Amino acid sequence: MTSELVLRKTVNDNKNLLMDPADILNTAMEFQQLLMLYESGIKQITTKFEILEDEFESKHQRNPINTITSRIKDPMSIVEKLQRKGLSVTLDNMVNRLYDIAGIRVTCPFISDVYHVMQMLLQQDDITLLEMKDYIKNPKDNGYRSLHVIVKVGVYFSDQKREIPVEIQIRTIAMDFWASLEHQLHYKKDYPMPADISNDLKSIADTIADTDARMQNLARNIPGFVDYSAELFPAPPGGR
Repeated sequence: MTSELVLRKTVNDNKNLLMDPADILNTAMEFQQLLMLYESGIKQITTKFEILEDEFESKHQRNPINTITSRIKDPMSIVEKLQRKGLSVTLDNMVNRLYDIAGIRVTCPFISDVYHVMQMLLQQDDITLLEMKDYIKNPKDNGYRSLHVIVKVGVYFSDQKREIPVEIQIRTIAMDFWASLEHQLHYKKDYPMPADISNDLKSIADTIADTDARMQNLARNIPGFVDYSAELFPAPPGGR
């Protein structure tokens, strides 16, 4: 959905928010500027990961980063999330109450790589940790596993510095395989997943987690294998 349609929905949901066409135009421009800020935050974090990739490719025996992808949350999804939270659909609530508009996903070969990549990012002095949710150690009820962190990164513009929130999901290739297919099976979000299918998905997730652990142990038994262990780094600060 375009920003124009989102704003039209905003007018319908919040009659007192926008009063005339000039207000609508101004809000549309502000919305586009906000999206530019989030895109800039994504670029900043993505560049950090790409630099780490380049370093590991040139200086180390093994790269703990497999893929880096990013997205800006769909405008309609922004509206729906604000409404689920019981919040008015306003730009102010979008900026101050949502922290996952800008998102990055990193996949890694092994479980230890996930924590190593996270630690390398959090050690950088222009990164501020806002929240961490470890769904690897504490999987969701449906079997979902991933490490989620929300950070703020400083971005310099022509006349100011802005702190941009970015959600980062870091997980293994195997975890991403399960999450991607589970998402495809939920293509009809208005229909509940049958219990037997949900149970099968949970069982498959557990099997994949066991496979992840076995692959990690196999790798550690290979002479010369470089195991990037999170224990080499200080623990990150607590969440907000």
